[in-house]
Amino acid sequence: MSFVQEDMNSSRLMNSNKRFVFAVSAIVLVFNLSFSAFSDKISDYEFEKGESNLYVGNRSAKNCIAITFDDGPHPVYTRQILDILEKYDAKATFFMIGQNAEKYKDIVKDVHLKGHEIGNHTYTHPDLRKISASSFLDEIEKTKNLIEEITGESPKLFRPPGGYLNNDIVNILQNQQETAVLWSWRQDTRDWECPASEYIVASVIKNLKDGDIILFHDFNCKNSPTPEALEKILSELSQKGYNFVTVSELMSM
Repeated sequence: MSFVQEDMNSSRLMNSNKRFVFAVSAIVLVFNLSFSAFSDKISDYEFEKGESNLYVGNRSAKNCIAITFDDGPHPVYTRQILDILEKYDAKATFFMIGQNAEKYKDIVKDVHLKGHEIGNHTYTHPDLRKISASSFLDEIEKTKNLIEEITGESPKLFRPPGGYLNNDIVNILQNQQETAVLWSWRQDTRDWECPASEYIVASVIKNLKDGDIILFHDFNCKNSPTPEALEKILSELSQKGYNFVTVSELMSM
């Protein structure tokens, strides 16, 4: 797979018949700047040409976007989100924290039965810069086994807390047959800061491109703005002809 920038000129795209899953190379710098609130250095991973270990979007997925939710499930907000998604016939990907999934197994089941994708987001949401490789392996294995126990399916996608990656993490993920997923650099809603829902909506709509992966959280602040913002976003984008798919569906296009 070739790692390409969004501003790659159209002639190069036409000359290359390869499926265009834009992952990471030159945009690592953008991640470092955009996600500075999460960590001083977003990635210590050394990317090599030809790898496909990290997804941030897919420009080939015309009129499609993937909406993702981190840190859940939440006993209130996740159910609200599921109702809104169903209203607009939208599918999403939920990157769940193991300890929350263990508390709310019934919600995990509902997410799965409604046709949404469930990804691994570690068991305790640790700072990955401060734990050992063996501790990281324990985190993802525990969550992976738990999700499989509840849903009958093992998660294939992993989102690192804070977006942090290094080579040990990626190698472990490969051995576990999981793929790292971040998000499109313009599409961090920062809903965990509890901004006004109008701010989230304006930010998503203004910056949207085909094939984006949008980052939300369903386990965040009190009086979360996420459900209200999600409803407005889905309403507006559905009128514009967008389809809302899981990350795996997005990357297969």
